[in-house]
Amino acid sequence: MRPETSKPLTLEEHRELSREIRAAHARLRELCNVVASVYGPNNRAAFSFLKITDDMERLCQDLQTQVTRDYPGYDVDDFYL
Repeated sequence: MRPETSKPLTLEEHRELSREIRAAHARLRELCNVVASVYGPNNRAAFSFLKITDDMERLCQDLQTQVTRDYPGYDVDDFYL
């Protein structure tokens, strides 16, 4: 793990991370839909899945903001979203 004072992720590292995060986010949404359809949206497990998918969405937005700050002027508009 990099220290907090280190250089930002490289553009290639952002690309790789974005692929992994987008795939994980898509899979979480699929699993959330399965659990919610089986147990209903008011079920505790379904609720927890919804929270996780919301948090993953927030993470994607935060990472998108970060790559935009790390690489101003580069075409990075859709890395994480």
